Amino acid sequence: MSGLRAIAAPFVAAAPGGARVRTRLRVSPQDAAVLRRTGSHLGSLAGRDLSVRVREGRLDAAAQAVSRRERKRELTPLSSSRWAGSITRATEDQVRLAERNLAAERASLRQRVKAIEARLAVPAGGRAGRVRGYASQAERYGKQAQLQALKARLRRVELKTGTGRVPVVRGGKRMLHTRQHLAAAGLTHEEWRQRWEASRLFLTADGEKDKHLGNETIRWHPDEGWLEVRLPAPLARLANRTHGRYRLSCPVTFSYRGGERLPRRPGPARSATTSATTR
Repeated sequence: MSGLRAIAAPFVAAAPGGARVRTRLRVSPQDAAVLRRTGSHLGSLAGRDLSVRVREGRLDAAAQAVSRRERKRELTPLSSSRWAGSITRATEDQVRLAERNLAAERASLRQRVKAIEARLAVPAGGRAGRVRGYASQAERYGKQAQLQALKARLRRVELKTGTGRVPVVRGGKRMLHTRQHLAAAGLTHEEWRQRWEASRLFLTADGEKDKHLGNETIRWHPDEGWLEVRLPAPLARLANRTHGRYRLSCPVTFSYRGGERLPRRPGPARSATTSATTR
């Protein structure tokens, strides 16, 4: 025996088996009020958690685990253990996505700066090997101004990358910038405010393995068509079921791709993701 690990036989990995299907809920005014209060409360906690995580900057795997454990411990009394887990998990996903976007922007800016500098090194209308200069002095002057702007953007991006604090906006930068261009977007301030607040709500929970009806936070019964939400501790007085749960008065079905959703309905030894959109 050589002591080396034996090489297993090659195999083909199975395709992903998950499915994400959306539906529209025809909720009553009372249901809408409870869902909005729940989403607003959890959204405020998500914003607070994201702010704390961004201030911590870049962390290694061990530090990330410690950070998430401490943040989850602080959020649990204000919501529940599972809601706190969903919030901290979403925060880590947002931060990692922002880091990837920032790295991609830095790479793109560096490539653009390099390309413009290479062509500026060649006289206008000239050619040096495979690199052509710009067609005219006017175009060359415009590219010089663009190069300065790109270098300024690159310095700002590299500064953010160096500090490890990535820019993240709950609700999206596009909706935030729309606030300054309401006329172009065809929105009033009240309409923008409604969309902004709706985009910052948080009411998401991933499925848990071996949990009946999805998980202990958002439960959906595929046969009876009801959906229940575990309310955060401060809103438990709004529950209409035991253990702080609120059951929607409307039936919940998945008409679009429902045939793909039912075989994956939660049950023993299965995992599922429950996701609902209210409008």
